[in-house]
Amino acid sequence: MFDRVRTRLAPDTETEPTVGLFVDGPNVFRDEFDVDLDDLRDTAGELGRVGVIRLYLDEHATPGLIQAAEARGFEVIVTSGDVDVKLAVDATALAGDATIDRLAIASRDTDFKPVLEHAGTRGVKTYAIAPGSYGRSDALRNAADEAVTLEPDG
Repeated sequence: MFDRVRTRLAPDTETEPTVGLFVDGPNVFRDEFDVDLDDLRDTAGELGRVGVIRLYLDEHATPGLIQAAEARGFEVIVTSGDVDVKLAVDATALAGDATIDRLAIASRDTDFKPVLEHAGTRGVKTYAIAPGSYGRSDALRNAADEAVTLEPDG
């Protein structure tokens, strides 16, 4: 009986890919983009089973944003400076060790182009998530297997 319950509750890792979502907070959570944490989480969920969901912030992040992200299941990483290096290293490491099958980076920063390219060489399907059409990076969109543009609510 318990085996049936475990089978029903356990994710189907044979057919459902594992997604890693990495969010560049300072570049995504700007007033001009009106990005919602729930929209980001839902977008990642549409790509597969979310195994890693991280929001990278700098020391200027508000406690309210940190609390809201944690309440929605994000692992919040706060760095003392530019978040790009930490996000890039973490995403590259997970793409390289087969932890994730799909890598989604939410940013408008072209610095993440090499991360998407490297993940692609490792057989990881890549996604560039833009915080609205104004925040879309053509370099990221072209480096990724697929591009997603978040539309503002309203």
